[in-house]
Amino acid sequence: MRLSLGRSALVAAAVCAAVATGVVLSPPAGPAIAQTAEFGQTSTVGALFTLTPSGQLGTHFCTASVVDSPRGDLILTAAHCMANRQERRVAFVPDYDQGQAPFGIWTVRDVITDANWVSASDPDDDYAFLIVHRAGSKTPLQSLTGGEVVGVDIPAGRVVKVAGYPDGTDALISCQNTAEAFSPTQYQFDCGGFTDGTSGSPLLADVGPLPGADTVIGVIGGYEQGGDTDSVSYAARFSTRLSQLYQTALAAARR
Repeated sequence: MRLSLGRSALVAAAVCAAVATGVVLSPPAGPAIAQTAEFGQTSTVGALFTLTPSGQLGTHFCTASVVDSPRGDLILTAAHCMANRQERRVAFVPDYDQGQAPFGIWTVRDVITDANWVSASDPDDDYAFLIVHRAGSKTPLQSLTGGEVVGVDIPAGRVVKVAGYPDGTDALISCQNTAEAFSPTQYQFDCGGFTDGTSGSPLLADVGPLPGADTVIGVIGGYEQGGDTDSVSYAARFSTRLSQLYQTALAAARR
């Protein structure tokens, strides 16, 4: 088990409580970053947009969420969301609602995906970390929104809340249900309304007994790139490969 205690006492206690149900990853200790997200709060969740040649927002096409990192500039989505896209023509808008961007617009500068996804589009590796930045700002994204803890090998049967942005709408939808086992490597989540655009939506579980430590255990994607109906969604269960990719992303963010 890999833990770092460079976080608040509340988060540390919640992490310790998760030992029996999986591994909760915390990045190496770094500058103090606000950890404000509580279970059910959606400030960490946002829409991914295309950018026009002039740098304006185009259409939103997927969902992503902020994860805990020392630099505070890391988000998580499904790998298939970034297929055939130029990262610098993609922006993340956390807590987007009806054209409003309360935490600003953040441009993607780097995409980190697993080698198995790159070579074979393996549905068990359908996740990607994106490094973002905001021109002219030195304020880390995570200090504004909070950041989710990354959970690995969390068994099925956890109650999760999932939030995302369907295509054709300008507002977030959310639903709470149990992440059931579809296979040993995939979760199944049954809730209506999760159409195209919700790929990358985080499955958030309150692993610990205390608030302030939302844990993302998967993102909509994986089997059938998340599902072919709006009522049944899938997500790759985060594994050792995800934790290795997380470390790769943390290292890339420091460059």
